[in-house]
Amino acid sequence: MITPEEIHKKLVEKLPGAEVTVEDMTGTRDHFQVQVMWSGFNGKGLIQQHQWVNRALQEDLDSGAIHALKIKTYVLSH
Repeated sequence: MITPEEIHKKLVEKLPGAEVTVEDMTGTRDHFQVQVMWSGFNGKGLIQQHQWVNRALQEDLDSGAIHALKIKTYVLSH
């Protein structure tokens, strides 16, 4: 199992400057929703944005620590 705080930390480390919120959707610590706002998404399509998030959490997705992940991404403009 993984905590929302651990997911948050990994996303912020892999996507520097991102604003991240993580919600445990079921209370079972394996179904999560993440919202990521990051300037690095500028010029990227939605699929590419989601791929960045998936890559940041790949180890936890592969191990089954994260069973389901709902992703919402937005371009953060400064």
